Amino acid sequence: MYLYRVLALALLLLPSICLAVDLQPNDIVAPLPGKSHAMFSYLNTGSGTFYKNGSAISSKPFVSPDINTQSAIARISTSYSIMDLPGISYLQIPYGSIKPTGSLAEYSATTGFGDLTFATAVWPYADREKRRYFGIAGYLTAPTGSYNSQQVFNVSENRYKTDIQMGYQQPIIENLDGMIAVDTMWFGGNSQCAAACFSTNNTSLNQKILTTTQLGPIYKINQTYTLGASYFYVASGATTIGNTYQNNVVNTQRLLLSALAHYPFGRISLQYGRDMEIKNGFIETRRLIVRYTTEF
Repeated sequence: MYLYRVLALALLLLPSICLAVDLQPNDIVAPLPGKSHAMFSYLNTGSGTFYKNGSAISSKPFVSPDINTQSAIARISTSYSIMDLPGISYLQIPYGSIKPTGSLAEYSATTGFGDLTFATAVWPYADREKRRYFGIAGYLTAPTGSYNSQQVFNVSENRYKTDIQMGYQQPIIENLDGMIAVDTMWFGGNSQCAAACFSTNNTSLNQKILTTTQLGPIYKINQTYTLGASYFYVASGATTIGNTYQNNVVNTQRLLLSALAHYPFGRISLQYGRDMEIKNGFIETRRLIVRYTTEF
């Protein structure tokens, strides 16, 4: 029973580790008003060894866990001005799959639409000449995706999420900029957590706030190519099942490398990263993201 409870904690932490709002290089740069863009993304992640309070667990069912996720994500955005301040809003919806293999192969894979996200950002400070920007963004995710309480894995979390993010970017030297962003995420409750909480009946799942800090350099090679690297520190986010606190604080460090290319037909970006250190949950061994953005 103890191992199944540990597995429940692991499964609940699996989405939490990926909940931070990752920024691409120059996402903190204020957009020009009156522009509309469509962005299409492909996300592929793999997660392996499970950690509990900083120690790797190798007993069954954690002998050789392997969780693979794939998502196709569509986003539509439009930029504007609010009282002369730059602003942008977007709608985003994913369609993806989660496939457990290895020692978790007994659990069913799942495929379907994920949860819809709406975001708006404004820039109280934007100096294009000096390349200094400070932006504030708000995000709302609604439980609109595919969810079945009798399945351990789901592409939807069946709960509302809100996030407030602040970011700042400025030059360091010549074509090298530095960025830092901090966000805090709040979670609504999931009152239909059964299989993922290893309960025969629906029970409640609640999660404490999750905070993320990301920072790193952005190097503009020329007008076409840009490189970036980001370090992430994700903290807090412990869960409660029913009235029982699970003692599964998220404490994760990860690295993400980015390469962007701006062409006349649109922007292509490649990102690759992985967890560097993790306290609780399945460690993410790879994160591959390919994006294409075009103006319309």
